[in-house]
Amino acid sequence: MKYKILKLLLLGILLTSTILTSQLKNIGLPDIRNYKRSDYKGGTQNWAIDQDKNGNLYFANNNGLLQFDGSSWKKYSLPNSFAVRSIKIDDSGKIFVGGYSEFGYFDSNKKGALEYFSLSKMITKDAKKLIDFIWKIHIRGKEVIFQSFEKIYIYKDNKLKIRNAPNRFQFSFLINNKLYLQDISLGLLEYKNDTFIPLKGSKIINNNEAWGMFPMPDNKILVATLSKGLFIYDGKGMIPWDTEANEFIKKNSSLGGVKITNRFIAINSVLDGIIICDLNGKIIQHINHKKGLQNNTVLTSFLDNKNNLWLGLDNGIAFINESSPFSYFGFSYDLSTVYASVIFNDKLYVATNQGVFYHTWNKTIKEDAFSLVQGTTGQAWNLQIIDDQLFCAHNRGALLIAGPNTVKILDNRGYFGFKKMPNHPNNMIAATYNGFTVFEKTKNGWEFKNKIAGFDKPANTFEIDKDNLWLKKDDLLYQMQLSEDLSKITKTKSFQELAKGFKGIGSIQQFNNHIYFQNKNHFYKYSKEKDVFYEDKAITALFKEIPLIRSLTEDRLGNLWYTFNESLGVLLKNKNNTYKNSVAPFSNLTGNLVDNYVSINTVDSTNIFIGLTDGLAHYNANLSKSFITKPKAFIQSFTSPTDTLLLGNGEKELDDYTIPYKSNSVRFTFSSPTYENVENVEFSYLLSGFTDKWSPWSTFSFKEYTNLREGNYKMMVRARNSYGIESDNTIFNFTITPPWYRHFLAYLFYIAAIATTIIYIRKRVKDKIRKNKYYETIEQRRIYLEKESKIRLEQYELEKEIEKLKNDKLQIKILTKDKELVNNSLQVVKKNKILNGIIHKLKDINIDSFDDSTKFQLNKLNKSIAKEVNADKSWKDLEKHIKNVHFDFLKRLKEKYPTISPRELDLSTYLLLNMSTKEIAEIMNISNGGVELARYRLRKKLELNKKENLIGFLMSI
Repeated sequence: MKYKILKLLLLGILLTSTILTSQLKNIGLPDIRNYKRSDYKGGTQNWAIDQDKNGNLYFANNNGLLQFDGSSWKKYSLPNSFAVRSIKIDDSGKIFVGGYSEFGYFDSNKKGALEYFSLSKMITKDAKKLIDFIWKIHIRGKEVIFQSFEKIYIYKDNKLKIRNAPNRFQFSFLINNKLYLQDISLGLLEYKNDTFIPLKGSKIINNNEAWGMFPMPDNKILVATLSKGLFIYDGKGMIPWDTEANEFIKKNSSLGGVKITNRFIAINSVLDGIIICDLNGKIIQHINHKKGLQNNTVLTSFLDNKNNLWLGLDNGIAFINESSPFSYFGFSYDLSTVYASVIFNDKLYVATNQGVFYHTWNKTIKEDAFSLVQGTTGQAWNLQIIDDQLFCAHNRGALLIAGPNTVKILDNRGYFGFKKMPNHPNNMIAATYNGFTVFEKTKNGWEFKNKIAGFDKPANTFEIDKDNLWLKKDDLLYQMQLSEDLSKITKTKSFQELAKGFKGIGSIQQFNNHIYFQNKNHFYKYSKEKDVFYEDKAITALFKEIPLIRSLTEDRLGNLWYTFNESLGVLLKNKNNTYKNSVAPFSNLTGNLVDNYVSINTVDSTNIFIGLTDGLAHYNANLSKSFITKPKAFIQSFTSPTDTLLLGNGEKELDDYTIPYKSNSVRFTFSSPTYENVENVEFSYLLSGFTDKWSPWSTFSFKEYTNLREGNYKMMVRARNSYGIESDNTIFNFTITPPWYRHFLAYLFYIAAIATTIIYIRKRVKDKIRKNKYYETIEQRRIYLEKESKIRLEQYELEKEIEKLKNDKLQIKILTKDKELVNNSLQVVKKNKILNGIIHKLKDINIDSFDDSTKFQLNKLNKSIAKEVNADKSWKDLEKHIKNVHFDFLKRLKEKYPTISPRELDLSTYLLLNMSTKEIAEIMNISNGGVELARYRLRKKLELNKKENLIGFLMSI
């Protein structure tokens, strides 16, 4: 009994979950993202799609197998075949593929890389040539069935079984674990117990291709043909499905489709995109090139694990965010920037920068675009329903819109908005480009009354209560009082701050039947009695954890919508008057809101319209609960200089990985298979062992580390989707081994080497000390001997110096003596000359007159003088002496200058003796001029210039 109750509860939960996730919006268009060839680097056509348990998507593309993880694309090729036509992934993660004359599967190897294993090699070469394209792959239990036009190949338990077509197959389908095939002659067949069993009444679709089969209630099957439309097979025959969807397919042809949970069917077309219909054939959505698809031919469709649609197109890939609570009215509905929207008289009116547009409101808006309300072309700022009448604040004036073609201009100046006046039920005040005006309700309806005098500035942000007109402008808050007849402003007061220390005015708004003044998320009311602003702490507390807001507005359900940092959030009002903050669902609208003119039109919780810069968004709050799910983060790859691990393929997990120190520069890539707003998916990472801080959130899906030290590391990655929801941490452990010189064995070797070195050094030190003592003795002996030798050398040098001094002194004495000798010799020469003169004079005396005695005495005197002159050989002895003394000098001079004459040698000797020119002239018996001429000739022979001293030169020889 308990088991049955538990089973019923689980069934109820499952049904509730199915209902929540199977809702499909029929208002507006879902978000569509197109992927071009330049994005995925593959061929144009995409024939099949599947998804693995990690959320990675795979596409059978003309150029191979494509893999997409939300961050990056990869391409894998088949041997001998470029094109892949079919794909199917089993529970183990094997990716079965079929191409031209080739089929097999990809599986992750030990390093996580996808490796191809061919199954077609199990058949003979001749049979392989007849395979042609593998168009469909089905997994039924342990069987994997590959279907071509001629055969089916059944792979089970590593064996391949082949079954030939009765005639020729078209396509095949697996429904409720039953395999159906179309034969061109026999119609639909069921492959059962190794036999092809024809279905009764199915030959009606012969000569036409069945591209899709879908299970229907009451065990019926919906069959989609290429050109004959849609049929219901009830077990007895094929009946045309007379529905709106069938009419569409007859016009545009079908290329199959996919069932969306158990309530809707997406049907691909050749000519006009894709339709989504319910089980009664009513078209809920139609998406084609005009509405955002890049190509109208849809070759295949696939429902991912979040109930979003993926389309394989004839040229490209498309993602349709069907599970989102948002849908959009954009360019395909002829809408531009939206400033306001309202529901009035069963029509949805939208104020845009191009005018006011409308569309019928029956809670289903599919095909037709919005239409322009006649007479509203131009900038429309606001739409408001006041007293069951629709007012438009327009650049051309205050407009009263009674219908699509009925517009009344109440005043022709530019308007921003209108508000009813408390205490004046028949009046409303309006903000214009240059102040305020008043309108009055009369018997003929609303009419312009007057402009309010006293204020002439543009006024688009204002509120009014019983006593004051409040306006926020240019960081100032204006408090204005009107006259009784509403014709002028009698008093104006401005405020720069609401409380001391809080300069500036953030926003002014009315909710909960009160006017609130906000600055930095602090909310104030105005006390008329005290003429002060006082803080409402209860409201301020609601915004304590909310970023600083820019504006705030209350919708008809009491929810408080606020803007911050170009983003939108809402405080949802509960039944007990408490509020719950909701931000995540609106994060995708960030940057698309109309600045300073945020428009929120809440019809009910399932129909909320939000104005955007490029159209209108429709939001179903009841769908957001199941839409926002926790993302998953994966480390897609780990790369080092020597190896690459792919961690994001399949379900296999790698053990701790070790890399050598020389490969200590690593690179990680991340992924999060989240396909809604992939450009806003962010990652944060932490490498434990390198840092203890998480990185800032970033859209970059890779990280590199260089020159890591040896040790154990733990890489942790988390992802955050566009709604701000964070994933759990994904962890990868790896170890970098130390370099050989920091290895444990190396340290043991270092210790042993150090110990050995210490022992060796100690021994060497001891030997060194011993040797030093020996060498010290030797050295002392050597120093003693050197000193002794030095003393002896110094003594010898001293003696030598003394000897030299003695020789110099002796030389000086000799020179002095020579000089004296020369002088004496000169005196002798002079004496002899005088004596010779006396002799000559004596000879001139006439001795004939003398007596004999006198003659005798005179002759004796003459002979005595002549004897003295002839006997004196001092000069010759002097010359000989000088030559002997200066022999070495004369020898060196002769050797150096061989052409020098003996006369010049004598002159050089006299010059060396520092004899004067007069003395030399007397010795050489020449004139003074002769001496100068001889000196000149000597200088020339010695090659002396005019500046060189002759005597100094001779002394240097």
